[in-house]
Order: sequence, then structure tokens, then C-alpha cells
Amino acid sequence: MNKKAHNIAKENDVLVKVEGLSKKFCKDLKTSLWYGIKDLTSNLFGNQKQRQLRPKEFWAVKDINFTLKRGECLGLIGHNGAGKSTLLKILNGLIKPDEGKVTIKGRVGALIELGAGFNPILTGRENIYNNGAVLGFTKKEIDAKVEAIIDFAEIREFIDMPVQNYSSGMKVRLGFAVAAQMEPDVLIIDEVLAVGDIGFRVKCFNRISELLNNCVVIFVSHSMPQVARIGTHVMHMKKGVVDYVGNDIAYGLSLYHQDYTIEETTVIGEDIIIKSFTLSSNEGKVKSTFLTSETICLKLDVVNNSDYKDYFISVVIMDANLNGVASLNSLSENTKLYKKSYTTEVRFENVFTPGRYAINIVFTENINSNEYKFGKTLSNYRSLTYFESMGGALVGTVPVQMNSNWKF
Repeated sequence: MNKKAHNIAKENDVLVKVEGLSKKFCKDLKTSLWYGIKDLTSNLFGNQKQRQLRPKEFWAVKDINFTLKRGECLGLIGHNGAGKSTLLKILNGLIKPDEGKVTIKGRVGALIELGAGFNPILTGRENIYNNGAVLGFTKKEIDAKVEAIIDFAEIREFIDMPVQNYSSGMKVRLGFAVAAQMEPDVLIIDEVLAVGDIGFRVKCFNRISELLNNCVVIFVSHSMPQVARIGTHVMHMKKGVVDYVGNDIAYGLSLYHQDYTIEETTVIGEDIIIKSFTLSSNEGKVKSTFLTSETICLKLDVVNNSDYKDYFISVVIMDANLNGVASLNSLSENTKLYKKSYTTEVRFENVFTPGRYAINIVFTENINSNEYKFGKTLSNYRSLTYFESMGGALVGTVPVQMNSNWKF
């Protein structure tokens, strides 16, 4: 086989195949033990037919099907309790499914639970050799990689200290370093990366991007930007079943956001009070849904309960992840707000991709606007109101779509 044909065959190499996978649990320990005895007896006599749910049982995962080829990264998302961690444990061989089949080719590196696979009384170095041996590597192969693992984890000073004395962040560093530097065929990662500091997380995602040339990654996270960054596919789970699986990352993330209820308005500080507000179109029609490029008009009725006169108003637009994606403020108006009560209005263009956005309002003391010196936050209205952006193309996961002119 020539090099080009070999590369094509490699790209089409299916490393993970899941067929009709289901797993049930019992909510009560005593009942679970009794069911276990009955099932064991049935299996001994060859009666392994599919069983229906019994009292107090529930499907943690039900009828899961997907395949992943080399070079693909599956972002696994969903509410807590959706079945994500159960699925990962089945894939890693930690628990046995009740129905279905899992086929995995090659070595599996897994970072599912904090410190999982580590012997707490052994040193970090000794645990590297233990974990490498579990993955099927020889001592000679581990010897060749151990220094790279220690360097990646950035804990050389503590590598010969018992793991039981490591912080949670140090355990994550060592666990990921072992899983990633051993270059497995399938890398499984649960939410544990959220424990690490931001610098290490960036380093981990860069490493995952490198590994994707030669392996499959299955990645669970509640950080949608992280899923969008490295995922080639997304699978949204809801109450143990798959709601969506495919390569439309934006659609999968939108399903995740739809599951969450709207955050209630919270107010920090009472120096400035918003008595009422309205969202409307440019023509004055009160509404909360706006098309792309449509003008959004926000009107505020404000009461100043303080003696502050020189302050400004900020409007911060938040996406579904509660990340600030745009802001505007009244600084350019250079207006001193002497009145105890007044009405103000601001208009801005809807430049946002389809989705739901929150509006935060912040009143901040202005010490010197020429030098951008600001003082006390007088009031902060978090999630004062929401608007829905419709129309336009949801390409990728970037929240702002700028107007532009193209020539061909």
C-alpha cells in the first residue's frame, strides 16, 4: 500500500463503535443487591433475555449508538444526571452494560475521575509506571516517555512525593500528562480538566489538538466554548438518551442551552434604581425577539437614591454561557446625571447569531472619563432582561456576526 492509500485508510479507521448500549441502576441499595442476586442466578441458568425495568430501577443510559473514526473528537454534553459519566465508565470498561456492545480498537487512555487509577501511597513517578503498564506499555517504553510526562505536568519538584499529598490540580496535571503523553488510540476525558488553572487547560487543549491526528477523543464538559474549540462532533444527552449526535456543533450546543431555565434578575447595590424598562423595535413596538440587523431599543426609567451625579451607564450583552460578548456605555455622551429621576434610551443593532442573550445594566462612578478612571459600582442589574436573536446563519459558535462587504 502506498503512503497516500495508507493515510486514507488511517483516516477511515473506526476506533470506537457503540451499538444499542444501555445500562440501568437501582435507586435503593438493598433492592439493588437483591436484584443482583436474582440476575446472577438467572445468568447461571442461561436465562439472559432482555429484562424490563423493575420497581426502583431506571435507565442511566438507553440505546446509545455512535461511531468515531481516527481524528475525530466527540464533545459529550448534557445536564448533570444525563448519563455522560456512566457512558464514559462503560467505554473505559469500569462497568458492564446491561444491553448493547462496545468495540474499541487500540489503547485507551482515560481521565474520568480525579485521581482515578492512582495509588495514593505511591509517588507520582511510581504512578506513572503503574498507569503506563495498565495502558499496555513496557517499562522501556515508559522510560522513554517519563521525562516528557513530568515536564508536561510541571510538577517535577513534587514527582517523588506520595500522590496522597498532591492537591487536586496536581493530580489533574499528572493524570492528563500520563494519558496524553502515552499517545493512546482513544483518549477519554471527563470534566476533571475544569479543576486545572487556565494556563494548564490551554496547554491540555493544544495537546488534544495534536493528538487528534492519530487518535479519537471523547470529551465531557459543561464549558461550551471548550467543546466548540476541539470538538469535530457533538452528542447531547438528556435523561439517559441521545437527543442529538452529529457534526453540527452549533446545533448541539443550542440544545444544551435550551435545557436551562432563565436566570432571575439579581441586583447588587441600591444607589441607582431601575423602576421600569422596555425592549422595543425602532418603531416603538414592545417585543423580545429581534431579527438580524434589526434595531433594538432599550428604555430605562431610573431613580437616583444617592448623591452621586457623575456616573455612567453600561449595557453588557451576555450569551447563554454568561460570557460578556458586547458592551456599550454612556461615556461618549459626557453627560452628568443631576436629576433624581429620569428616562434614558439606547439603541443598538442586533449583530448576534441566533440564540438567547441577557442584558446586564451597570451604573459606575466616573472619576475622570478622560483618563478612564472609574470608582464605585453604584448598582449592578444582572440579567435585567433577555432578548432572542433570530435569522442569520448559525455558523460555528461565535456569538457576533458582523456586517461586511464581499467582492468576488
